[in-house]
Amino acid sequence: MPITDEELALTAAQAGAAVVRAMYGGPLTRFEKSADDFATAADIEAERAILDVIRTARPDDAVTGEESGRTGRDDAERVWLVDPLCGTLNYAARSMLVAVNVALRTGSGVTAAACADPFSGEVFWTGGTSETDGTGGAGGARAYVRRDGVDEPLAPSAGSRLVDVNLDPPFPNAPGFRAVRLLAEPGFAERFRPRVVSTTLAVTWVAAGRRAAYVTDGHLEESVHFAAGMALCRAAGCVVTGIDGRPPHTGAGGLVVAADRETHAALLELIGGQLPSGR
Repeated sequence: MPITDEELALTAAQAGAAVVRAMYGGPLTRFEKSADDFATAADIEAERAILDVIRTARPDDAVTGEESGRTGRDDAERVWLVDPLCGTLNYAARSMLVAVNVALRTGSGVTAAACADPFSGEVFWTGGTSETDGTGGAGGARAYVRRDGVDEPLAPSAGSRLVDVNLDPPFPNAPGFRAVRLLAEPGFAERFRPRVVSTTLAVTWVAAGRRAAYVTDGHLEESVHFAAGMALCRAAGCVVTGIDGRPPHTGAGGLVVAADRETHAALLELIGGQLPSGR
């Protein structure tokens, strides 16, 4: 029987995670990409493993990889978005907070996605998803975490009160909005407890009920980093919008993912105090 798209996303993410796990702690060649960004040999090898899985099963699909760029037909309806090691700086510093992200965009929506934690062995995944306005789950979607071959449904919860705020650049909405200023807001401290995790693994934690919310600035359309996590959160029933409450990839951009509408509304009120009027 042919492999389904969701199982292919899972298999590909697990293949990348195996490489990341195996190369952890060893000497790593670095490849400079810009003054503030680099890849390691683990990024390159993990992406190669992921692409081998995808191309073997879906040779006609296009792929956009963080390290290798776009391959396949320019007009392809199906495009795999691959981030082989989200948290490269963490990894190079021998921190285990990293993720391996694989998502399939079909037309304008993400229809399968997986985010693997190489060190816990967990893989968060979804299939049958579609783009929505971000105010609830995607119709017909499923979202699970797989541990030792067993799938458990994801259930968002704001009970922890923990909110991850991404403080890594770029900051396209600065100086009007800076995520770091949320941490100094009295209203934030009264309601939430801040955390800073520089990997999109934190996005999946909202879907899994381990975080109440996640906030970042940035232009995230076609992002290999965020596509899988956003799809998981939609499928789990989280509220997913830009920092101005509009659908993702519109308006001011950025991302606010919240476990429920109450948490989302509270964060938008705090963020709104920074945004210029009319944004």
